[in-house]
Amino acid sequence: MDTSYPRGEHLPMTARGSEPSSATVIPMGAPRPPRDHLVWSVFNTLYLNLCCLGFLALAYSIKARDQKVAGDLEAAQRFGSKAKCYNILATVWTLLLPLLLVALVVAGALHLSRLAQGSMSYFSVKFNEVDYD
Repeated sequence: MDTSYPRGEHLPMTARGSEPSSATVIPMGAPRPPRDHLVWSVFNTLYLNLCCLGFLALAYSIKARDQKVAGDLEAAQRFGSKAKCYNILATVWTLLLPLLLVALVVAGALHLSRLAQGSMSYFSVKFNEVDYD
């Protein structure tokens, strides 16, 4: 069994510059326009608008869309990137705050239940009948 590599035809080696080189051109099409994250910004503005981060994201999304329509793709990319950052901040901030609040409520309830268990022993003390005479 032959395990030598490369398998297949052996091409003769040629020196550089002896043959004219030919380049293969692959058409890539038009470059993709930058994203403006408008739908995400509208959602954050309507539902998750904490500290007006959703509104800032919406403003930058509209600016990105305007620049994209005007043909300035570099500015559209900048504004779209800012809109994405504000959208991420709005989403994380809005999801993190209720989770933190729930964790604090649960921790407070556990602490109060431990305090209540400790104080219940105070009320369960039985006095002697002699003390009431």
